[in-house]
Amino acid sequence: MARRVVVALLGPVAWSPPGVDRAAWRAALAEDVVDVLATLNEVEVAVAVTPADRALADAVVWPGTAVHEVSELTPNAVFAVLEGYDQAAVLVGDVPDLPGLTVGKLLRPLTTRPVALAPVEGGGPGLLGVAVRLPVPDWLPPLDLDISTPADARAGAPRPGDVTVTAGWRRMRGPADLATLDPAFEGWEATRALLSGSGHPR
Repeated sequence: MARRVVVALLGPVAWSPPGVDRAAWRAALAEDVVDVLATLNEVEVAVAVTPADRALADAVVWPGTAVHEVSELTPNAVFAVLEGYDQAAVLVGDVPDLPGLTVGKLLRPLTTRPVALAPVEGGGPGLLGVAVRLPVPDWLPPLDLDISTPADARAGAPRPGDVTVTAGWRRMRGPADLATLDPAFEGWEATRALLSGSGHPR
């Protein structure tokens, strides 16, 4: 069986709900993403941060979870520090209610394709995550999860079909995204508690 790892890339957040501290918001989102990944079967889980954010990573990971320090917040930088894996996926850290099935759908194409991407639901720039067979194909360009698109990833591919686009999910990048959180949906406990404590109707 292929050895697989899913890594939460904990980058900065550009926004937080009114009345919610930006650092606390970022930490709550990260904690919920890590908790989702911890429920996955047949994959190892890790977190990646820049050295300046090591304390954030240490605060949200489960015991035994690997923390990788990277020079830049890109999937490519994360893939470069991973050793011993056959497949790897890097996901953003601002998807507190991410369904585990969505992560599974991102990994599934790697049995036949070298690269898979999950877009941000609702359109707009950026990606939810990137998964690759390791070592990373040399044609895959540097990707930025906040601005890159599937077309960017396909630009250098030998064949368009080498990059599969899978199911997407929403990211918490603004007020409109906050309104999509479903109180009946299980999970996102840290984010839910933070919003409730700040008077938001969640």
